[in-house]
Amino acid sequence: MRVISASDLRSNLAAALDAIESDAENLVVTRSGHEDVVIMLKRDYDAWRETDYLSRGANGLELRRRIAEMDAGGGVVHDLIDGDTGPSLA
Repeated sequence: MRVISASDLRSNLAAALDAIESDAENLVVTRSGHEDVVIMLKRDYDAWRETDYLSRGANGLELRRRIAEMDAGGGVVHDLIDGDTGPSLA
């Protein structure tokens, strides 16, 4: 994760945003006397929010229960279907 000061970000905003987009790397912006701020790609933010949502409450409990079940040898193994030769959905 790159770190940059707010003043350096102001001077190089376009280049900083281009770097975030091309490297898919988050950017930490520091400001004297303030909390740091993170700039990230929207798709990464959306994925993080979805993961956060799925890990909470009943969803999170069920997910952790099923992971523990699989880790204990439960579940059924299936072969993957090749998308080019699998059944047609049409």
